[in-house]
Amino acid sequence: MIVRAPRHQIVWLVRHGETNWNRMGWIQGHLDSPRLTGRGRAQARRVASLLATKEVGAVYSSDLRRARDTADPVARAVGCAVLTDPRLRERSFGLLEGSPNGTLRPEVTGIAAGRVVDTAARPVAGESLAQLADRCADVVSWLDTRPHDGDVVIVAHGGSIRLLRAVLAGTPVLGMAWGTVANASVHRLTVPPIPAGPGPGAAIHAVGHPLPRAVTSPPAPPGATMGGWTPPC
Repeated sequence: MIVRAPRHQIVWLVRHGETNWNRMGWIQGHLDSPRLTGRGRAQARRVASLLATKEVGAVYSSDLRRARDTADPVARAVGCAVLTDPRLRERSFGLLEGSPNGTLRPEVTGIAAGRVVDTAARPVAGESLAQLADRCADVVSWLDTRPHDGDVVIVAHGGSIRLLRAVLAGTPVLGMAWGTVANASVHRLTVPPIPAGPGPGAAIHAVGHPLPRAVTSPPAPPGATMGGWTPPC
């Protein structure tokens, strides 16, 4: 009998295209009012063209409309249905949603000088970074239990993409760099299989202490951010 070694999983993380609220500089969070602009729709089509050349076996998306509208052309291009998951939503900013981005201060975001300094800080009625990381860790653990015949595409938001990258890479949230994640940027991660059975490597650990996992990215063309790239439009 031939026993095949588990394959490394390629995960493509895609931020949704530009929205009218991105353009106006408003905090979006869990609100579903933002809509893709004409530029955002063009960005989604260009992402779809890029990923159409890959062997994609599943497309997952946040259930917020701006992510779904970005995921739809990708799913059509690769011949998959879009599976939505609210755990992939952006961080909730509570009462600050719909306000100018400038109202986000370090004492409520937990981010200062481009780094995470407080994982427990949160806006009124919103989420902390620890809570967002918990959601992302749940998604990663769940994906590890599902067979995928090909690459996995996840369409999400700036905050959730940063935390998904941290969980997949085994990077502690506290102290992590908080770089730019551009609209419609694409981030390629290579995730080694988790060994089966109990013991080290069997599952993702608690938030802040995830299992270290290798992450690689291809050489990025001009305009790349955070190990990804943004399709021109």
